[in-house]
Amino acid sequence: MMKSMRLYKPLPWMLGLVLVATAAANKGWLPVFVWPSAAQPVVRFSFSKFKESVSAGDRHDYTSEVTIRNLWNKKISKAEFMFYFYDKDRVRIGSAEIDVDDLGPGQETKFEAFIPASGSISSMDFVPRSLPEELQGYLPPKRISITVNSVPQGAEFKIDGTPGGTTPEIVEVAPGKHLLAFSKEGFSPGTFPLEITQNDVSGGSVSYELGSSTHDTLELRDGTVVSGDVLSMSATEVEVRVGGTVQHLNRNQVKRILLIPREPESQ
Repeated sequence: MMKSMRLYKPLPWMLGLVLVATAAANKGWLPVFVWPSAAQPVVRFSFSKFKESVSAGDRHDYTSEVTIRNLWNKKISKAEFMFYFYDKDRVRIGSAEIDVDDLGPGQETKFEAFIPASGSISSMDFVPRSLPEELQGYLPPKRISITVNSVPQGAEFKIDGTPGGTTPEIVEVAPGKHLLAFSKEGFSPGTFPLEITQNDVSGGSVSYELGSSTHDTLELRDGTVVSGDVLSMSATEVEVRVGGTVQHLNRNQVKRILLIPREPESQ
């Protein structure tokens, strides 16, 4: 039987999938975790009291004896679990991976875990990272992290009718076909079909170009974009109507002006 515990950077979709009990580590805390928590138990992780071996500034090193027991009626050939450690403010200060290899029904294995953290551990939780084929049904649905953007930025968008935020925004999307709907004041709204496959990985992006502006656009030198109707411009001032209110901008504030075609106002 083999086991190991090592540092690992988790994928975004793995975070927060299984949350179990938390308590204060400095009060004789003996955490026990059973997975899965809402079905037939498969594996149990038991930690002894956390012992702090080194403390220097924000660096805290802990040791704990970990007991892994197979509660299932079959051998666990290979499974990986991510454990996350938090301080008293629920800020994550460390993470580690525990591997379970070739553990037969009813068998258990023990080892001492070394846990480095950037603070004092007060609580912890965990999620499954990978499971053997016979346990794949216990994994949560896969979700892909993508960046949703628009031209220009600052558009509100919905995913299948659910508000997703304001571009640019990182969102998590399940595999399948989806519809993104974009809207921004002063621009024609639009939709964008999006399809995520089971083979897609996190880190991609989509960008949607909004329809023609219904107002003039002013790009200021500080990066601000103003959408409105330019009424006049002189050597020192630009007069623009935004949402029914007339604003007077110093000409030196304005970097670029995009004017849309407009019919002359009737006299």
